[in-house]
Amino acid sequence: MKLFGLIGYPLSHTFSPGYFNEKFKREHIHAEYRAFPLERLEEFPELLNLYPQLQGLNVTIPYKERIIPYLGRLDKLAQDIGAVNCIRLDEEGLTGFNTDASGFRDTIRPLLQARHKAALILGTGGASRAVRYILEQEGLECLLVSRTGEKGAVKYNELDRDMLERYTVIINTTPAGMYPRHEEAPAIPYRFLTAGHLLYDLIYNPAETLFLKKGRQQGAAVKNGYDMLIGQAEGSWSVWNKI
Repeated sequence: MKLFGLIGYPLSHTFSPGYFNEKFKREHIHAEYRAFPLERLEEFPELLNLYPQLQGLNVTIPYKERIIPYLGRLDKLAQDIGAVNCIRLDEEGLTGFNTDASGFRDTIRPLLQARHKAALILGTGGASRAVRYILEQEGLECLLVSRTGEKGAVKYNELDRDMLERYTVIINTTPAGMYPRHEEAPAIPYRFLTAGHLLYDLIYNPAETLFLKKGRQQGAAVKNGYDMLIGQAEGSWSVWNKI
């Protein structure tokens, strides 16, 4: 039986095993998909030794950037983005890919309008790299936001009315609000949001995070990450099968 899986920590929120195992059952594929929570990435080589039948892995928070030194090669897109969410294991070794980018692109592109010229990206982790890459490809100016202002980002407490009038697309790439932390939300000044804003949360569990709820209450358009999850998953399946 072919084996695929997901590494990251924690993984209590993930829908990926359910999605893939249902796909395998529906399409009569002799395969299994498991969650492999790794509290420390240093456990990764041991995982590979324990499961030599692994043919593909997805990578999630917090390892999308840190996994790269463990890989033999990266495809060009993953190299350009600097983050990996998909690994193919075959006779060529371990190769890293990024299917977050296409999953995000295909789901945000229909929502972008002429007034959407600049975006705030909340978070500076691996997922934010794919988001920034796609938004810049779509012609949007991007500004990163973090708690500490690292990697050239501005701090949350620096956001004001003028900035939110300029940056009308806001993407949450942080785990704030993800199950079981559903009572949390990124600390942006929600009172300055309008019907002209678009809020996109990469989180899909819960379906409506507090971030999206606060945006919707201000009249903003909102979108969760479920369709992106499906897009990156199907992209990963294509990578694993060299389609």
